[in-house]
Amino acid sequence: MPLGLVLLLIEVVCIVHAAKTGRFMPWGLIILFIPGLGMLAYVLIELLPEWFGSAHGQHARHKVVSTLDPGKRYRLLTDGLAVTDTIANRAALAEECLALGKFAEAEQHYDRILALPMGDDAVYALGKARAQFGLGDAQAAVATLDDLRQRWPEYQSADGHLLYARALEAAGRTDDALYEYQAVANYYPGAEARVRYGLLLDKAGRSEEARVILADVLTRLKRAPKYVRRREAEWAALAQKALRS
Repeated sequence: MPLGLVLLLIEVVCIVHAAKTGRFMPWGLIILFIPGLGMLAYVLIELLPEWFGSAHGQHARHKVVSTLDPGKRYRLLTDGLAVTDTIANRAALAEECLALGKFAEAEQHYDRILALPMGDDAVYALGKARAQFGLGDAQAAVATLDDLRQRWPEYQSADGHLLYARALEAAGRTDDALYEYQAVANYYPGAEARVRYGLLLDKAGRSEEARVILADVLTRLKRAPKYVRRREAEWAALAQKALRS
């Protein structure tokens, strides 16, 4: 049997398998439009991890699928919520909405959760504030986070604290934002908080203080492991740009 015909039959088998296992989108189209390579990718990313239970393969599969079809998880979570409307399912969908930039829908989900007796939790209030900030409503985000602080004074979140400082800055409350940036910069795990603090200091006319903060960020990153420098590259670039100006 000619090799071309063999490959064609294998591609047909892969397409049928993808359709039967609910993976036709996007794999069926990939196999059809990228002959040979599409089939090979399907085997390596989908079939081999299933056969051998490779955690690395599973991770690669999820990464490729999310890149090719970023709405797949959203659709699955939406379907799951339609079947079983639980706080956990709605919270997972709300988080996915934030990741996809569907901020209005995310806020609606968090409002629904917070209205439930078992959903009255600081984590969901923070999610709502993230949605409001994503929508560009900084004042609403500040109000939500102020309420969170009042209702759950023991709750601690470095990301939530940084969001509060950013919302204050976006709302035009520069002095309050500088105070919060300074506080969160002391413990935030990464360079973002310190760089944002330095940039706002510079914007507020306190350029010498800003230069000290930003130069310190770069000094620390130069001494950090390579993977840390790679992870913080965006903030290092912003700090360098500000120092050059």
